[in-house]
Amino acid sequence: MSALDAVRPVRSPVCSPIRSSVRLFCTILCLFIWFSGCAGLTGQEPLRVSVAGIEPLAGTGLEMRFNVKLRVQNPNDAPVAYSGVSLNLDLNDQSFASGVSDQSGVVPRFGETVIEVPLTIPAFAAVRQAFAFAGGVQAGGVPYVIHGRLAGGIGGVRFVDKGTLALPVNSLMGP
Repeated sequence: MSALDAVRPVRSPVCSPIRSSVRLFCTILCLFIWFSGCAGLTGQEPLRVSVAGIEPLAGTGLEMRFNVKLRVQNPNDAPVAYSGVSLNLDLNDQSFASGVSDQSGVVPRFGETVIEVPLTIPAFAAVRQAFAFAGGVQAGGVPYVIHGRLAGGIGGVRFVDKGTLALPVNSLMGP
């Protein structure tokens, strides 16, 4: 036995499988991150979403409910399959309404489809917006933002639509 043998650490047989497992995990994690980064470089354009119609539904208690029809346009070369929809509507930079649907389908490549989502407006959100609405009438419009997600695949496809609801100032304020 030499002097160097006394200084070398003794390796446990348990240590080797743990190190190889950690190396394998790190390698898989690096590959996953790398492939995720490559998926973002495919040049996919975001979906275009607009409100195509709103119909009243029967509410419960003081809440209001509407059936919102969303027109979803896919400007890409690949179809987008979805298996559920979630939707949030903000008015005046405040949460106003939300809805979900388990509807499923496919937005065809370079095509469009209409998706129906029941939207619920809680009573307190309606009252809060009624007070803020008066300021919007004087400004000529109320800003809105629609956030949503088409579920499916890894994380689904998110979408946003923004704008201003133009209000008929002359008819509301009088001549």
